[in-house]
Amino acid sequence: MDRRGKDTWTVFKIMGEFVEGFETLRDCWPSVSVFGGARVRRGNPIYRDAVEIGESLSNAGFTVITGGGPGIMEAANVGARRGPHDSVGLNIRLPFEQEANAHTDKLVNFNYFFARKVMFVKYACGIVGMPGGFGTMDEIFEALTLVQTRKIHRMPVVLYGTEYWSGLIDWMSERMVAEKMIAKRDLKLFRVTDDRDEVVDIMVRHLQRLKRSGDLNQEMDRETP
Repeated sequence: MDRRGKDTWTVFKIMGEFVEGFETLRDCWPSVSVFGGARVRRGNPIYRDAVEIGESLSNAGFTVITGGGPGIMEAANVGARRGPHDSVGLNIRLPFEQEANAHTDKLVNFNYFFARKVMFVKYACGIVGMPGGFGTMDEIFEALTLVQTRKIHRMPVVLYGTEYWSGLIDWMSERMVAEKMIAKRDLKLFRVTDDRDEVVDIMVRHLQRLKRSGDLNQEMDRETP
């Protein structure tokens, strides 16, 4: 197959990932996407916190969406399955490290990071960022960029673990704000907490505001970012 043919075939593969994602997640509203590191082991306190957060979100009426892999993703899916709502995994095919965990009710496998990231935000009414590596940072900053640029409606982005995130937030304030790369108000696009109950409460209050304001249907039908 020549290059043109390969490029055309790639377009169809990308389209197929979007179609499968839309078909699988369409009925998952309201959802909360939980991001976090694949390398966090069972027994780590942050793993246990992710289990509790996943379960509490499910009990509060949310589908829980994760990257579908091990570590924090697995933990949130484990917790979500203990509740009444769906546990969803959006797994990325990698040559190492990530295999889908066994704790999802719905699983979509992706070859393309960018298609997967669209699914994380399209059906979510909130984001929880737990400690993680490059992938977690990529997902969190993608969500913050979409909110900052108003490509999606304002949604809560909650970073869990003040000790883990404090250095990054200090740097954002001392360098990014100071050098006018972002506005000071942009630091209010996210919230940092060590309180599992606060994470869930923030999501519940946001959903209630949507319902009261009549924006819920608009959120459910919003365009793909």
